[in-house]
Amino acid sequence: ITFSACISACGKIGKWTIALQLLQQMGEERLDATTITLSSIISAFEKAGEWEMALQLLWSMGGARAVPNVITYNAAISACEKRGQWERALEVFAIMAEQGVESGTVTHSAMISACEKGDRWA
Repeated sequence: ITFSACISACGKIGKWTIALQLLQQMGEERLDATTITLSSIISAFEKAGEWEMALQLLWSMGGARAVPNVITYNAAISACEKRGQWERALEVFAIMAEQGVESGTVTHSAMISACEKGDRWA
């Protein structure tokens, strides 16, 4: 719980390098990361504009016991949106739907913003 709380705090202030170090230390201690823990790191990536890192971690969750939820996907979509990566945001949105994760207002707002930034309204 302590690792997750620290990672969550790092996520809230965008300190993704520290969050990753803590995740690595969790692995060394043979502790499993939860969906909340990994979502916090993706949120830290989002705040730092590190969309590639956010997607890398999201895609790696398939092999972990943690399963992405709407918060995880929203953070990844927002990371893409902030850097004008509208195509990647659409990709994440499509996979989210394929996985049966229900989108919400936050998801739709991030997608609209991503398309706006990419000048893709067609």
